[in-house]
Amino acid sequence: MVVKIKRILITGAGGPAGVNFLEALKIAPEKMVLVGADANKHFFYLIPTEKKYIVPPATSPNYIEVINELIAREKIELVHPQPDIEVRVISENREKLDAKTFLPSKRTVEICQDKLESAKIWMQKDVPTARTLEIRKEEDLTKAFEELGTPLWIRARHGAGGRGSTLAKNIETAVAWIAYWRARGEEWKFIAQEYLPGRNLAFHSLWREGELITSMARERLRYIYPHLSPSGITGTPAVQKTIHDETVNKVGTEAVLAVDSKFNGIACVDLKENKEGVPCVTEINAGRMFTTSFFFAYASKILCGDYRGNIPYLYIKLAYDEKIPELPKYNILPPNVYWIRHIDAPAKLVKDGKIFGAMYK
Repeated sequence: MVVKIKRILITGAGGPAGVNFLEALKIAPEKMVLVGADANKHFFYLIPTEKKYIVPPATSPNYIEVINELIAREKIELVHPQPDIEVRVISENREKLDAKTFLPSKRTVEICQDKLESAKIWMQKDVPTARTLEIRKEEDLTKAFEELGTPLWIRARHGAGGRGSTLAKNIETAVAWIAYWRARGEEWKFIAQEYLPGRNLAFHSLWREGELITSMARERLRYIYPHLSPSGITGTPAVQKTIHDETVNKVGTEAVLAVDSKFNGIACVDLKENKEGVPCVTEINAGRMFTTSFFFAYASKILCGDYRGNIPYLYIKLAYDEKIPELPKYNILPPNVYWIRHIDAPAKLVKDGKIFGAMYK
């Protein structure tokens, strides 16, 4: 019997999230042809695949045309876009692609990439979230401090990695912060959000037609070079651990279904606890993996001896309409498993004080 080998194109494959996604697939119990693409001519060399290509930025008029050329050349069957901008462009043009995707609906992607729109939905549907206001003029900042309290978060309405975010303790800081980005030529729209002082949490989940297939939560304990960002958040955690928390699981699930009762594919939910210790959703990264998807995949292989936590691989199987084993909807891995890494330092998997190695092959 001849087994058909899957052929998959991953965009943004030279960035941290793309590399993690590919490394997870490389330790899956199935051989696949993995083709990487990146718009950065330098990060191109970081793509951990034999077949790799440089493509135009997703905002280029010929982006979809070039992607289709790669699809034809490499006989690609499935495209996985990793960066938010490529998720958005491929989502909007999915009918023009000559390969399939496994994404949420176009409208769902739009909502999840808009922090104001998604926050409005969660507030309307009583999903715990940070109270949020749109900032269009200085008077809006005055209102934000009156209604949301002090301090509050100022952040860009769109974008990943803590874009345009800072903690503002007074209106002068908030005004100067937005003026700074304007002076740099950035025309980002800004929002103000209630300050959430508690744990920084993440809920990594996989869905099919509104059914939660499986999930795992973790706590971010320290970011890479936090001192380089005014917010202390640089988008990529250096230290994190798995957690079992029923409230995080509940809020994460409610947040996804509030946006789309038929959600498909990947929903990576960011949460932070308020002063009462309630996990509040702050955003959903729809259609793409967190930067650390290899963490769960490797922990699953090493600690459990299987691929239950290899969410990239489970995602691929669902995209191909294949059966997957019965899985728990929550807490797919043991708690208190640490993933510790830094720039130019191979990641280490740590459980009960024991190092389990973990170096990309």
